[in-house]
Amino acid sequence: MIRLRPLLAAAIFLAAMGCSSEETKSVSLYCALDQEHSERLVQLFEKEQGVTVKPRFDTEGQKTVGLVNAILDEKDRPRCDVFWNNELAHTVRLAQKDMLAPYVSPAAAAVPDRYKDKNGLWTGFAARARVLIVNTDLVAEADFPKSIWDLIDPKWKGKCAIAKPVTGTTLTHFTALALMLGVEGFAKLTDGIKSNEVVILKSNGATMREVASGKLHWALTDTDDFHVALQKGHKVACVFPDQDETGMGTMLIPNSVSIIRGGPHPEEAKKLVDFIVSERVEAMLAAAKSAQIPLRPAVKGPAEAQIKAIGAFKELPWDPAQTALALASMSERFETLFER
Repeated sequence: MIRLRPLLAAAIFLAAMGCSSEETKSVSLYCALDQEHSERLVQLFEKEQGVTVKPRFDTEGQKTVGLVNAILDEKDRPRCDVFWNNELAHTVRLAQKDMLAPYVSPAAAAVPDRYKDKNGLWTGFAARARVLIVNTDLVAEADFPKSIWDLIDPKWKGKCAIAKPVTGTTLTHFTALALMLGVEGFAKLTDGIKSNEVVILKSNGATMREVASGKLHWALTDTDDFHVALQKGHKVACVFPDQDETGMGTMLIPNSVSIIRGGPHPEEAKKLVDFIVSERVEAMLAAAKSAQIPLRPAVKGPAEAQIKAIGAFKELPWDPAQTALALASMSERFETLFER
């Protein structure tokens, strides 16, 4: 009787099955949504689809920019298949650089058209709103700030904060504001922020923590960071800014997902995109600690009543394409403008 060595026997078995160990289905994911919120969804996809996901997550300090730069650096030999971004403007920037492959996911049919690229280069889902988080032990409800312009009100001098607008949603927000307000209007805001001694912190999470701890009265942050503070039992409230008749509205920033042009696993990438933009995942993100706001009206929003649903608040009108074009130059400008 001929005895085969174990490794040789395994190789013959795989060959007989018409496959090899190298043919195991996999897909590479670069993900900017916080790992604590996205990793369990990645694991669910792997379990259901039998596809191994090789994820790369961002860091609190870089917030999206690091992953975007990696995708740009790998342009000639892409390693990423799918980019799950926790904001939109940088995704649009990649589309403008011809880095994305078109794919219209049938799972996103119910997502409103304004949150999808007309050529199928990206799909928006599960948004966050840019809100004011207020410490209710320090500020009575009647005195809550109600506008971005309250940042420059002398009554709040040295008592409020923003994240330095060089990465993440704060960069997108301030870039959009610069385009919307024009040179004079935006200079009024930024000059006022400096003269009013608004505290400039590293991230939205940091602004939330300073308010939750009582070190500051209020700050500009995202709804997911507010929700984290609330779930931890801190005395905080959420204000959707600029909601009066003349107000410019509250900025809404969706997550976005796209397929990288030339990525190594295009078919598996489509399956992953279908999963990420599904109604089920959007509902799961709304119910989780991240408290994302569903873009589909039929999907139930976060349980916390302070986080409003789509259509329940006045949105800031902003142009993702123009904002994306200005991101790089504005980030450099803000780095100098808000230098400590």
